[in-house]
Amino acid sequence: MKEESDYLTPKQIVAELDKYIVGQHDAKRNVAIALRNRWRRMHAPSDMQQDIVPNNILMIGATGVGKTEIARRLAKIADAPFTKVEASKFTEVGYVGRDVESMVRDLAEQSVHMVKAAKKEEVKARATQIVEDIILDALIPPMKKTAPPAGFFAPSNNDDMPTSDQELNERTRERFREKLRNGELEERKVEINIQQSANSGVGVAGPGMDEMTMMNIQEMIGGMLPKKTKKRKVSIAEARRILLEEESSKLIDMDEVKEEAIRKAENMGIIFIDEIDKVASSRGSGGGGPDVSREGVQRDLLPIVEGSTVNTKYGVINTDHVLFIAAGAFHVSKPSDLIPELQGRFPIRVELQSLTQDDFYQILKEPKNALTKQYEALLKAEEVDLSFQDSALKKIAEIAFQINAEVENIGARRLHTVMSHLLNEFLFDVPDLIGANAKISITSEMVAERLDGLVKNRDLSQYIL
Repeated sequence: MKEESDYLTPKQIVAELDKYIVGQHDAKRNVAIALRNRWRRMHAPSDMQQDIVPNNILMIGATGVGKTEIARRLAKIADAPFTKVEASKFTEVGYVGRDVESMVRDLAEQSVHMVKAAKKEEVKARATQIVEDIILDALIPPMKKTAPPAGFFAPSNNDDMPTSDQELNERTRERFREKLRNGELEERKVEINIQQSANSGVGVAGPGMDEMTMMNIQEMIGGMLPKKTKKRKVSIAEARRILLEEESSKLIDMDEVKEEAIRKAENMGIIFIDEIDKVASSRGSGGGGPDVSREGVQRDLLPIVEGSTVNTKYGVINTDHVLFIAAGAFHVSKPSDLIPELQGRFPIRVELQSLTQDDFYQILKEPKNALTKQYEALLKAEEVDLSFQDSALKKIAEIAFQINAEVENIGARRLHTVMSHLLNEFLFDVPDLIGANAKISITSEMVAERLDGLVKNRDLSQYIL
C-alpha cells in the first residue's frame, strides 16, 4: 500500500493532471476530490468507514476531449488498479455480449498484476543473486569437496598458488562472477532448465457454465499436472531475464499477493465505463426493439455500481468502495435518459468543454507526453534531431481545428492524423536518405505546403485526414 506521504492533496492531484492534460479544470477538480476522499475515508472513525461511499462521476463531453485520459492518469497518480470497459459491449446477461461482472474480474486481474510486480521488486536483490549462481553453475560447474590424500602437505612457499583442484575451481568461478557482474558475457550461450507451465490442453465447456467456473476448472486441472522443465540454449542476457522471472515468482507468497490485491481493488480500484450514452434508452420510444436491451444493460450495471460481491478467481471482491467513472458524448441521448436508479449512482456531473484552436496548440506544446515530443524521441533513436518552430505548431493546430469543424469533430485525436500525414515522408526517408546527425526543422511554410491542399479538397480530406 502507499505510504502516508504519497497521498496527494486535491491541488497536487490537479497539478499532476495538468502535466498531461490541457484544460478541463472542472473535471480535474472533481476527480481530485474523489481521489482525496478515499484517503479521508480510510482515516475516518472505523464505525463510519463502511458507510462512506464514493461519489461516482459522470463525464459528459465529445470524443477526444480527454475523458479517458483523465481517468487513466488519475489511476496512475493513485497507484490504483484501473480498468476501462465500453458499456456498448454489454447486453442483457444470457444473450450475446460480455457479462457485466467481467469488468470487476478485469479489475482483480489488474490489481494482482500490480501487487505481484511490487512484491517482485522487493525480492529482486535475492532473486538476482540466485540467478547469478544458476548461470555460474551452468558456465563453471562447482566441484564437490574431497578430502586430501593421506600424507598430502600444501606447499607453503607461495600463498597465491591454488592448493587443490577445488580451490582452482573456486577462483575460476569468482573470476567469471566478476565478468558476469560487469556485463562481459552477455552474448555467451548457456544451457538452462526452464519451467513450462502445466497446460492441460483440455477445453472445458458445458451448458450453464459461466466464464468463472470454466477458469476455475481449467486452473484446477493445470495445478494437478506435474510441472515440466525444458532445456534451452540461450544467451546469458536472455537467461537472466527468464530465470529472474522464475526465481522472483518462487520467492513471493501468492496467497499474500491475492489477499493484498483484493484489498487494493476494493478500496482503491477505479472502473471507467465509456460510451454510457450508447445504452441510454430514449424516452417514449414505445418500449420495444433495441431500447429493451439498452435498459437491460443499465439494470445489469446497477447492482455492480451500487455495491455487490463478485466472485473472481482470486477471491470475492466487494464493489461498495470501488470508484466508478462513466463517460459519454450524449449527442443523441441525455443523462436523464438513463434509468433513475443508475442516474442516482453518479451524483457528480462534469461537462467537458470542446477543444479550441488554442487548446490544440497547448496540447502540441505543453504536456510531458506531447505528440511533438513523441516524434522527436522516435527520430532521436535514429540520431536525427527533429524540432518544431512555434509558428508551425500554431499552423498545425489551426488545420486540425478546421478539419474538425468541417469534417467531423474527433477532438485531440485529429492531431494524430494531421501529424502523421505531415511527418510520414521524413519517417520513411530516415535513415536511408536522411542519415545520422541530420537536423529537421518543421516550419509553418512546410506545414502549409503539405497539408493545405488536403484541407481545401474536402472529399480527399474526409478519407485521408
